[in-house]
Amino acid sequence: MTNGPKTINDRIVDVLMYTILTLIGLMTLFPMYYVIIMSITPLQETIRNGGFAFFPSEITFSAYKAIFASPRLPQSLKVTTIITVVGTILNLLFTLLLAYPLSRKQMPGRKLCLMLIVFTMIFNGGLIPTYLVVKEFGLLDSIWSLIVPGLITTFNLLIAKTFFENLSVEIQEAAKIDGCNDLQTLWLIVIPLSKAIIATLGLFYAVSHWNEFFAGIMYITNPKLYPLQVILRDMLQQPNLSVEMMNQVQGLESALPPFAIRMAMVVATTLPILFVYPFVQKYFTKGVMLGAVKG
Repeated sequence: MTNGPKTINDRIVDVLMYTILTLIGLMTLFPMYYVIIMSITPLQETIRNGGFAFFPSEITFSAYKAIFASPRLPQSLKVTTIITVVGTILNLLFTLLLAYPLSRKQMPGRKLCLMLIVFTMIFNGGLIPTYLVVKEFGLLDSIWSLIVPGLITTFNLLIAKTFFENLSVEIQEAAKIDGCNDLQTLWLIVIPLSKAIIATLGLFYAVSHWNEFFAGIMYITNPKLYPLQVILRDMLQQPNLSVEMMNQVQGLESALPPFAIRMAMVVATTLPILFVYPFVQKYFTKGVMLGAVKG
Protein backbone atom coordinates (compact mmCIF):
# COMPACT_ATOMS: atom_id res chain seq x y z
CA MET A 1 0.00 0.00 0.00
CA THR A 2 1.48 3.35 -1.07
CA ASN A 3 0.98 6.62 0.72
CA GLY A 4 -0.98 9.24 -1.20
CA PRO A 5 -0.03 12.91 -1.53
CA LYS A 6 -0.11 14.92 1.67
CA THR A 7 -3.13 17.07 2.29
CA ILE A 8 -2.97 20.67 3.53
CA ASN A 9 -3.80 19.49 7.06
CA ASP A 10 -0.91 16.99 6.93
CA ARG A 11 1.48 19.73 5.85
CA ILE A 12 0.28 22.02 8.65
CA VAL A 13 0.81 19.25 11.19
CA ASP A 14 4.31 18.59 9.80
CA VAL A 15 5.20 22.28 10.06
CA LEU A 16 3.92 22.46 13.63
CA MET A 17 5.81 19.31 14.64
CA TYR A 18 9.08 20.49 13.09
CA THR A 19 8.64 23.91 14.69
CA ILE A 20 8.03 22.42 18.13
CA LEU A 21 10.97 20.01 17.79
CA THR A 22 13.22 22.86 16.64
CA LEU A 23 12.23 25.00 19.62
CA ILE A 24 12.81 22.10 22.02
CA GLY A 25 16.22 21.49 20.43
CA LEU A 26 17.18 25.15 20.79
CA MET A 27 16.03 25.18 24.41
CA THR A 28 18.16 22.11 25.06
CA LEU A 29 21.26 23.49 23.35
CA PHE A 30 21.09 27.03 24.75
CA PRO A 31 22.43 26.22 28.27
CA MET A 32 25.50 24.59 26.71
CA TYR A 33 25.90 27.51 24.31
CA TYR A 34 25.64 29.93 27.24
CA VAL A 35 28.33 28.11 29.19
CA ILE A 36 30.71 28.02 26.20
CA ILE A 37 30.19 31.70 25.32
CA MET A 38 30.67 32.82 28.91
CA SER A 39 33.92 30.84 29.11
CA ILE A 40 35.47 32.67 26.13
CA THR A 41 34.07 36.20 26.57
CA PRO A 42 36.50 38.87 27.90
CA LEU A 43 35.54 40.93 30.94
CA GLN A 44 35.14 44.15 28.96
CA GLU A 45 32.82 42.46 26.47
CA THR A 46 30.72 40.98 29.27
CA ILE A 47 30.30 44.36 30.98
CA ARG A 48 29.55 46.15 27.71
CA ASN A 49 26.72 43.71 26.92
CA GLY A 50 25.14 43.73 30.35
CA GLY A 51 26.46 40.36 31.53
CA PHE A 52 26.03 38.18 28.44
CA ALA A 53 27.05 38.63 24.80
CA PHE A 54 25.08 36.35 22.51
CA PHE A 55 27.63 36.90 19.71
CA PRO A 56 30.77 38.34 21.34
CA SER A 57 32.92 40.50 19.09
CA GLU A 58 36.02 39.38 20.99
CA ILE A 59 36.93 36.00 22.42
CA THR A 60 39.67 34.83 24.73
CA PHE A 61 40.81 31.39 25.86
CA SER A 62 42.46 32.73 28.99
CA ALA A 63 40.00 30.84 31.20
CA TYR A 64 41.14 27.54 29.72
CA LYS A 65 44.78 28.58 30.12
CA ALA A 66 44.06 29.33 33.76
CA ILE A 67 42.41 26.01 34.62
CA PHE A 68 45.07 23.98 32.82
CA ALA A 69 47.86 26.07 34.37
CA SER A 70 46.58 25.05 37.80
CA PRO A 71 47.56 21.55 38.95
CA ARG A 72 43.99 20.92 40.12
CA LEU A 73 42.36 20.17 36.77
CA PRO A 74 45.12 18.06 35.12
CA GLN A 75 45.47 15.90 38.24
CA SER A 76 41.73 15.39 38.69
CA LEU A 77 41.37 14.74 34.95
CA LYS A 78 44.04 12.05 35.24
CA VAL A 79 42.24 10.42 38.18
CA THR A 80 38.86 10.51 36.43
CA THR A 81 40.32 9.10 33.21
CA ILE A 82 41.92 6.21 35.13
CA ILE A 83 38.76 5.28 37.01
CA THR A 84 36.67 5.63 33.84
CA VAL A 85 38.90 3.41 31.68
CA VAL A 86 39.89 0.83 34.30
CA GLY A 87 36.52 0.88 36.01
CA THR A 88 34.54 0.41 32.79
CA ILE A 89 36.71 -2.52 31.70
CA LEU A 90 36.31 -4.23 35.08
CA ASN A 91 32.59 -3.44 35.19
CA LEU A 92 32.04 -5.07 31.80
CA LEU A 93 34.23 -8.05 32.65
CA PHE A 94 32.48 -8.93 35.91
CA THR A 95 29.00 -8.05 34.64
CA LEU A 96 29.32 -10.32 31.59
CA LEU A 97 30.92 -13.14 33.60
CA LEU A 98 27.96 -13.09 35.99
CA ALA A 99 25.22 -12.40 33.44
CA TYR A 100 26.15 -15.31 31.16
CA PRO A 101 25.71 -18.17 33.67
CA LEU A 102 22.54 -16.52 35.01
CA SER A 103 21.14 -16.59 31.47
CA ARG A 104 21.51 -20.40 31.35
CA LYS A 105 18.24 -21.84 32.66
CA GLN A 106 19.88 -25.15 33.54
CA MET A 107 22.23 -23.47 36.05
CA PRO A 108 21.71 -24.92 39.58
CA GLY A 109 20.46 -22.30 42.05
CA ARG A 110 19.77 -19.78 39.30
CA LYS A 111 16.45 -18.56 40.69
CA LEU A 112 17.87 -18.09 44.19
CA CYS A 113 20.82 -16.11 42.84
CA LEU A 114 18.51 -13.91 40.77
CA MET A 115 16.25 -13.32 43.76
CA LEU A 116 19.19 -12.25 45.93
CA ILE A 117 20.53 -9.98 43.20
CA VAL A 118 17.17 -8.31 42.54
CA PHE A 119 16.75 -7.91 46.32
CA THR A 120 19.71 -5.49 46.30
CA MET A 121 17.76 -3.17 43.98
CA ILE A 122 15.15 -2.72 46.71
CA PHE A 123 17.25 -2.88 49.85
CA ASN A 124 20.94 -2.13 50.38
CA GLY A 125 23.31 -2.06 53.30
CA GLY A 126 23.05 1.68 53.81
CA LEU A 127 25.59 4.47 53.79
CA ILE A 128 27.40 3.77 57.06
CA PRO A 129 27.74 -0.03 56.64
CA THR A 130 29.01 0.50 53.09
CA TYR A 131 31.58 3.01 54.34
CA LEU A 132 32.72 0.59 57.05
CA VAL A 133 33.12 -2.22 54.51
CA VAL A 134 35.21 0.02 52.25
CA LYS A 135 37.30 1.06 55.27
CA GLU A 136 37.87 -2.51 56.47
CA PHE A 137 39.12 -3.52 53.03
CA GLY A 138 41.66 -0.70 53.20
CA LEU A 139 40.28 1.13 50.17
CA LEU A 140 39.94 4.59 51.73
CA ASP A 141 42.03 7.27 49.99
CA SER A 142 42.55 4.90 47.08
CA ILE A 143 41.39 5.02 43.47
CA TRP A 144 39.98 1.52 44.01
CA SER A 145 37.38 2.97 46.40
CA LEU A 146 35.89 4.70 43.34
CA ILE A 147 35.75 1.45 41.34
CA VAL A 148 35.27 -1.65 43.51
CA PRO A 149 32.07 -0.74 45.48
CA GLY A 150 30.12 -0.35 42.24
CA LEU A 151 31.78 -3.14 40.28
CA ILE A 152 28.45 -4.66 39.17
CA THR A 153 25.23 -2.68 38.76
CA THR A 154 22.13 -4.84 39.15
CA PHE A 155 20.21 -3.00 36.43
CA ASN A 156 23.00 -3.48 33.89
CA LEU A 157 23.40 -7.11 34.95
CA LEU A 158 19.74 -7.85 34.26
CA ILE A 159 19.92 -6.15 30.85
CA ALA A 160 22.94 -8.29 29.91
CA LYS A 161 21.28 -11.46 31.22
CA THR A 162 18.14 -10.85 29.19
CA PHE A 163 20.22 -10.13 26.09
CA PHE A 164 22.11 -13.41 26.47
CA GLU A 165 18.82 -15.29 26.87
CA ASN A 166 17.71 -13.98 23.48
CA LEU A 167 20.80 -15.27 21.66
CA SER A 168 20.53 -18.41 19.57
CA VAL A 169 20.90 -21.47 21.76
CA GLU A 170 21.67 -23.63 18.70
CA ILE A 171 24.88 -21.74 17.96
CA GLN A 172 26.11 -22.18 21.53
CA GLU A 173 25.24 -25.87 21.53
CA ALA A 174 27.10 -26.29 18.23
CA ALA A 175 30.16 -24.69 19.82
CA LYS A 176 30.02 -27.15 22.70
CA ILE A 177 29.74 -30.05 20.26
CA ASP A 178 32.92 -28.74 18.61
CA GLY A 179 34.69 -28.97 21.97
CA CYS A 180 34.29 -25.46 23.45
CA ASN A 181 33.81 -25.18 27.19
CA ASP A 182 31.62 -22.46 28.74
CA LEU A 183 34.36 -19.81 28.86
CA GLN A 184 35.38 -20.49 25.27
CA THR A 185 31.74 -20.32 24.17
CA LEU A 186 31.36 -17.00 25.97
CA TRP A 187 34.56 -15.54 24.49
CA LEU A 188 34.37 -16.97 20.95
CA ILE A 189 30.62 -17.04 20.31
CA VAL A 190 28.62 -14.92 22.74
CA ILE A 191 30.87 -11.85 23.05
CA PRO A 192 31.18 -11.28 19.25
CA LEU A 193 27.37 -11.43 19.01
CA SER A 194 26.93 -9.00 21.89
CA LYS A 195 28.64 -5.85 20.61
CA ALA A 196 25.43 -3.84 20.91
CA ILE A 197 24.82 -4.64 24.57
CA ILE A 198 28.52 -4.30 25.46
CA ALA A 199 28.61 -0.82 23.90
CA THR A 200 25.42 0.13 25.74
CA LEU A 201 26.60 -1.08 29.13
CA GLY A 202 30.04 0.41 28.50
CA LEU A 203 28.41 3.80 27.93
CA PHE A 204 26.35 3.45 31.12
CA TYR A 205 29.39 2.53 33.20
CA ALA A 206 31.69 5.12 31.61
CA VAL A 207 29.27 7.99 32.17
CA SER A 208 28.76 6.85 35.75
CA HIS A 209 32.52 6.82 36.42
CA TRP A 210 33.10 10.12 34.63
CA ASN A 211 30.42 11.77 36.78
CA GLU A 212 31.69 10.15 39.98
CA PHE A 213 31.09 12.58 42.82
CA PHE A 214 29.51 10.99 45.89
CA ALA A 215 32.18 8.30 46.31
CA GLY A 216 34.83 10.98 45.84
CA ILE A 217 33.66 12.99 48.83
CA MET A 218 32.88 9.90 50.91
CA TYR A 219 36.03 7.83 50.53
CA ILE A 220 38.71 10.33 49.44
CA THR A 221 40.38 12.93 51.67
CA ASN A 222 43.59 13.34 49.68
CA PRO A 223 43.08 16.30 47.28
CA LYS A 224 45.42 14.66 44.75
CA LEU A 225 42.92 11.81 44.35
CA TYR A 226 39.81 13.95 43.94
CA PRO A 227 37.87 13.08 40.75
CA LEU A 228 36.90 15.76 38.28
CA GLN A 229 33.37 16.36 39.57
CA VAL A 230 34.59 17.07 43.10
CA ILE A 231 36.96 19.75 41.77
CA LEU A 232 34.11 21.16 39.69
CA ARG A 233 31.90 21.33 42.78
CA ASP A 234 34.64 23.19 44.67
CA MET A 235 35.05 25.59 41.75
CA LEU A 236 31.34 26.43 41.62
CA GLN A 237 30.92 26.77 45.38
CA GLN A 238 34.19 28.50 46.30
CA PRO A 239 34.83 31.70 44.30
CA ASN A 240 38.31 31.98 45.84
CA LEU A 241 39.44 29.00 43.75
CA SER A 242 38.56 30.91 40.58
CA VAL A 243 40.62 33.89 41.73
CA GLU A 244 43.48 31.56 42.69
CA MET A 245 43.53 30.03 39.20
CA MET A 246 43.38 33.48 37.59
CA ASN A 247 46.38 34.66 39.58
CA GLN A 248 48.46 31.74 38.28
CA VAL A 249 48.38 33.18 34.75
CA GLN A 250 49.82 36.66 34.45
CA GLY A 251 47.42 39.39 33.32
CA LEU A 252 44.17 37.48 33.73
CA GLU A 253 42.84 39.70 36.53
CA SER A 254 41.99 42.55 34.15
CA ALA A 255 40.93 40.44 31.20
CA LEU A 256 38.70 37.74 32.58
CA PRO A 257 35.83 37.52 35.10
CA PRO A 258 36.07 34.72 37.70
CA PHE A 259 32.72 33.44 36.40
CA ALA A 260 34.44 32.54 33.10
CA ILE A 261 36.82 30.23 34.98
CA ARG A 262 33.88 28.26 36.33
CA MET A 263 32.22 28.04 32.93
CA ALA A 264 35.47 26.85 31.35
CA MET A 265 35.67 24.18 34.04
CA VAL A 266 32.15 23.00 33.19
CA VAL A 267 33.06 22.76 29.49
CA ALA A 268 36.30 20.89 30.22
CA THR A 269 34.48 18.30 32.35
CA THR A 270 31.58 17.82 29.92
CA LEU A 271 33.05 17.72 26.42
CA PRO A 272 35.14 14.51 26.71
CA ILE A 273 32.12 12.33 27.48
CA LEU A 274 30.08 14.09 24.77
CA PHE A 275 32.70 13.17 22.18
CA VAL A 276 32.45 9.49 23.09
CA TYR A 277 28.68 9.20 22.71
CA PRO A 278 28.43 9.52 18.87
CA PHE A 279 30.70 6.49 18.44
CA VAL A 280 28.41 4.21 20.45
CA GLN A 281 25.07 5.83 19.60
CA LYS A 282 24.25 3.30 16.87
CA TYR A 283 24.56 0.48 19.41
CA PHE A 284 22.78 2.29 22.23
CA THR A 285 19.10 1.98 21.24
CA LYS A 286 19.59 -1.49 19.77
CA GLY A 287 21.28 -2.78 22.90
CA VAL A 288 18.64 -1.44 25.28
CA MET A 289 15.75 -2.77 23.18
CA LEU A 290 17.29 -6.22 22.77
CA GLY A 291 18.07 -6.37 26.47
CA ALA A 292 14.49 -5.50 27.40
CA VAL A 293 12.53 -7.94 25.23
CA LYS A 294 11.74 -10.19 28.16
CA GLY A 295 12.57 -10.34 31.84
